[in-house]
Amino acid sequence: MGKSCFHCGIEFENESFVVDQKDFCCIGCKTVYEILSEHELHSYYDIEKNPGISPLQFVGKFDYLDNKDISDQLLEFDENGIQIVNLFIPNIHCSSCIWVLEQANKLNLHIKDAQVTFPKKTVRLVYNSSSLSLKELVVLLASIGYPPKINLENKNTEKQVTDRSLLYKIGVAGFSFGNVMLLSFPEYFEVSEFWLDQYKPVFRWLMFAFSLPVVFYAASDYFISAYKSLKKGILNIDLPIALGVFVLFTRSTYEIIAHTGQGFFDSLTGLLFFLLVGRYFQQKTYAFLSFERSYKSYFPIGVTVIKDGMEENIQVKDVKKGDRILIRNEEIIPVDSILMKGNAEIDYSFVTGESNPIHKALGDKIYAGGKQKDQPIEIQAIRSVSQSYLTQLWSKDSMKNQEKSQDFALTNKISKYFTLVILIVAFSTLGFWLWWDPGYAAYVFSAVLIIACPCALALAEPFTLGNLLRIYGKRGFYLKNGQVINRMAEISSIIFDKTGTITANDQSKIHYHGMELNTHEQALLKSTLRGSNHPLSRQLYNMLRSQNILTMDDFKETAGKGIEATFEKDTIKVGSASFLNHKAATKVENTSVHISTNNNYKGKFVLQNMYREGVFELFKNLSKHYEIAILSGDNAQEEENLTKRSPSGTKMFFNQKPEDKYNYIKDHQKEGSKMLMIGDGLNDAGALKESHVGIAVSENVNVFSPACDAILDASKLKDLDKYLRLSKMGVHIIHLSFVISFLYNVIGLSFAVTGNLSPVVAAILMPLSSISIVAFTTLSTYYVSRKLT
Repeated sequence: MGKSCFHCGIEFENESFVVDQKDFCCIGCKTVYEILSEHELHSYYDIEKNPGISPLQFVGKFDYLDNKDISDQLLEFDENGIQIVNLFIPNIHCSSCIWVLEQANKLNLHIKDAQVTFPKKTVRLVYNSSSLSLKELVVLLASIGYPPKINLENKNTEKQVTDRSLLYKIGVAGFSFGNVMLLSFPEYFEVSEFWLDQYKPVFRWLMFAFSLPVVFYAASDYFISAYKSLKKGILNIDLPIALGVFVLFTRSTYEIIAHTGQGFFDSLTGLLFFLLVGRYFQQKTYAFLSFERSYKSYFPIGVTVIKDGMEENIQVKDVKKGDRILIRNEEIIPVDSILMKGNAEIDYSFVTGESNPIHKALGDKIYAGGKQKDQPIEIQAIRSVSQSYLTQLWSKDSMKNQEKSQDFALTNKISKYFTLVILIVAFSTLGFWLWWDPGYAAYVFSAVLIIACPCALALAEPFTLGNLLRIYGKRGFYLKNGQVINRMAEISSIIFDKTGTITANDQSKIHYHGMELNTHEQALLKSTLRGSNHPLSRQLYNMLRSQNILTMDDFKETAGKGIEATFEKDTIKVGSASFLNHKAATKVENTSVHISTNNNYKGKFVLQNMYREGVFELFKNLSKHYEIAILSGDNAQEEENLTKRSPSGTKMFFNQKPEDKYNYIKDHQKEGSKMLMIGDGLNDAGALKESHVGIAVSENVNVFSPACDAILDASKLKDLDKYLRLSKMGVHIIHLSFVISFLYNVIGLSFAVTGNLSPVVAAILMPLSSISIVAFTTLSTYYVSRKLT
């Protein structure tokens, strides 16, 4: 008799490889088992029997990945010994699959990170390409049961392949349900002339036979999910369903064996059929309402493209292959491109976590997601922009602290205790009916378990927040994730930066005071300002007349202070008076930008601040519910004007360095305040990250930072109070959805525990309740958003 491989299940006759008294068909299966065991991942084999795939099946199958031209089509990133690939894996089907794949760094130490996107069935892997090739990585995934499906001709659409297993299970359950109902008719109508003793057992055993594929195939996902959750000490929402199906099947089987009745095979098959149909419609509803496909198109980030020697700001989503793009200091590279001009020092920490800048020469390839850390460069796009990729980088939870990255914690907590309560109620009901009417106990027990499923409860929060994300996005307010909405509803204080946040860059009036700049000095100034994204730099750059743009030999920008650059033998400094060591640093003056060349002070540009439309009306509305403060890096010249126009009680602090803003927020939050910080996303990164909610105001600037929780189109700042009110209404809708779900369960349970509700009816009502909650949250969020905004 042949042996069976413990890893892949293949039967073989030849001599086996034995480890831990387990047989393996080949050295490959043995090695995979040893790797899993060595890293304490042997519980992988508890997922299902023989879950792996023999590496022998993949010998030569992925050799084409050794071809660099082919692998380059798959790689998202390939720089400095680090490669990133996003692979479509059809076999991803449950939480255990996610767990195994995200432990890939334990299977091979050269894998740095693995992130699974469950709805798309993809895994994004970051690995050391000098020690692990793409082919070896793919073979490793295949050997543990997750072979990627690679289609080079259309790899993007490959990710959208629909899993039809649910439809197959619905078909099996529906076929069995129809036949069981047909076989049950004689007993329903008590047709004694036909329903003779010699036919009754045959019909009942046929019903038993039709129920087997329903229980062991169609219901398998419920049993597997319940088993895995129990192993991990968790009570998930599939446990009551699995328990109800098991009890109905066991009781029905006992009845036909003991000849005491026909059992509940009709209810059992009908129950599974309607449960699976409900799950299918829930999936379709979710896909229809999925915010991911729509709100990203409103990503309010701009880039500067160069056309016919002229600079033009466009939205990042409009960048096309062949466009020439200007990238300033601290700007994100929006698309894979070729360096055409300038000195590129690219920081890829946004992508790989490695913070050391990489120098690039003219003609080198630069990957999307890198950040320029020097003078301005010009790049040429080699493909169109993928906003989903930029969003994926921005939304990395690793960039946030743990408190900010907890998703749907309230729902998960309530669902866990809800399931426990339901199990207590169900077993109490079972005990009563075993005493009152044992023949009916299993029937009532199953009805209680099914009707009280907390699916509707679990859907309320993600659907409400998801729909609000889409609504916000359409209105120029882009949020990192749904939990930002929950935190917005908790805000008690709001902090505003001044320059570039509440002031309008394109409306300020600028006057120059000082010695006249010659043509060469004007070119130096224009070229230096070109590399900065600071709001004052951008204003001056746009105001100065066109000059021959110079490629600076050296460029250094100090956050909140100024810029120093050199060209050949000339040095220029642009910034605050203190940065230039000028005597004006001791005076309170209007917002000014000082200039010196070759350590000779030249003069200053004085800016008359123009505030954004509606900003003081916004302050008035916000002051009714929040404490308001302005933290500005500028001097106090504007304090009197701001005090007159702002609500009484508005706190104002000037000459604030980035670290001062950070410390202000940190100290107040230690005292219990929930603070919202609104800044430009550049100099305020520390304050944005430390705050309970950090919002970066965007005005055609590609400097969005992982530090912020949201990006607000500058033209929409006046609507901030409405967005905050909408977040509170969203939380109220979630709470109301919880109440509706609880009422539904209480009413349903009152019928079920008294034996007045069949499991089949319960199975129909359960998905209807979920769909009704989804409809309620969707319509409610649309209604309040229209009313408020």
